[in-house]
Amino acid sequence: MSATAISLDKFDQKLVFALQKDGRATNVELADVVHLSAPQCLRRVRALEERGVIRGYTALVESTKIGLGVMAFVSLTIDRSQSKRVRQLEPDLAKFPEIVECYTVSGEFDYMLRVVAPDLLGLSEFLTDKLLQVPGVASTHSMICMEEIKPLSPLPMDWAG
Repeated sequence: MSATAISLDKFDQKLVFALQKDGRATNVELADVVHLSAPQCLRRVRALEERGVIRGYTALVESTKIGLGVMAFVSLTIDRSQSKRVRQLEPDLAKFPEIVECYTVSGEFDYMLRVVAPDLLGLSEFLTDKLLQVPGVASTHSMICMEEIKPLSPLPMDWAG
């Protein structure tokens, strides 16, 4: 993640916001939203992609509809005696499909994970049989998500510029 912000004008801000709300919007629909011609709009979207502002496009899937009824936030602490292995741990974490998000964090824990599983037993098996078996993992602390209040939302664009 780069710490360098890229300057976006009002048209780019509107395009990014519109694409966050509907990644399947056609170029003509986007052009109408931002009040540009379709060719200008397409050039801008491609430039946003090339500059890394837009990382990609994806479908947001309702996890319970595909049998993943449990979501948990799992804080992970690394074994301090293996501190030289920290960066080697990260690719290991990225390999698990159960981990849908992973962040390094400050404070009491080293990583915060968002994990999905079919049920509580599946979550327990993942944590015990897979995650805690990764060399360098000292401990985990799990918080089961009871209810999703605000799902993944578009990033605010009013400050960008």
